[in-house]
Amino acid sequence: MVPVPFAELRFAGHFWHALPEGALFWPERGALLVADLHLEKASWYARSGQMLPPYDSIATLTALDALVTATGAAEIWCLGDSFHDIHGCDRLPASARALLTALTARTRWTWITGNHDRAYVDRCGGAVTDEAEVDGVVLRHEADPAEPRPELSGHFHPKLRVRVRGKLVARRCFVATTTKLIFPAFGALTGGLDVTHPEITRAAGGGAEALVALPDRLLRFPLAA
Repeated sequence: MVPVPFAELRFAGHFWHALPEGALFWPERGALLVADLHLEKASWYARSGQMLPPYDSIATLTALDALVTATGAAEIWCLGDSFHDIHGCDRLPASARALLTALTARTRWTWITGNHDRAYVDRCGGAVTDEAEVDGVVLRHEADPAEPRPELSGHFHPKLRVRVRGKLVARRCFVATTTKLIFPAFGALTGGLDVTHPEITRAAGGGAEALVALPDRLLRFPLAA
């Protein structure tokens, strides 16, 4: 196991490692959490004639495999939209399928369903559920504004855009309140929704801040209500 850079985050009474790659490691459980892999997004677009480089799945899974190795994670939670559509698993290239199958075989892997990938079963191993509660923390794909319990979710692909020396810089980020933590998208071929978008502020509620994970610290940016 190689030491992985992280910023420590306390949420819901637990300590977490916020990773610059947009993942969260839960050292108490040895669990790695990611959201919105959107595997086989490029091949989905290719079916309608929009040709993109067909390497998004292997790039995403290679990055995830590196984090599993670096953290020593024994438990993986994917917070929905892991495939871009319900047939995405069938279209995985052989190399990506082999890597994913190896990952699900060596870890306790759970797929949380999302709006893109709710209706199929074969995901190269792992368990499938709509949502879960783990040690007092709810894991689901899309944040529920009415949920009073601590909640981890994805769905919105939040990105923070700030001006640095006259240039607009965009970084994926977490969105956090005292009870909600919305993940950025982990997938190699995913866009991002501006963190100030009304849909994000509606889902997160008041008192939200954007968290940008650097190798050694978290940058915090309060968001207007």
